[in-house]
Amino acid sequence: MKIGMRKPSLKKRIRARTSLKRQIVHRAGLKMPRGYGWVRNPKKYIYNKVYNRTSFDAIKILKKLFK
Repeated sequence: MKIGMRKPSLKKRIRARTSLKRQIVHRAGLKMPRGYGWVRNPKKYIYNKVYNRTSFDAIKILKKLFK
């Protein structure tokens, strides 16, 4: 589990947006409403909940500083 600053990855960002699985789910209309991630994949939901609370994004911090 990552704790601390996250390193942005352009490659991962592009892959997430263009994945075949994402396209199939999106076009089939199988999207879950916001907050229902625990229904689809509870293990992933818990991991992401902890990860997002224990790490931070450097780019967001820079945006706040220069606003």
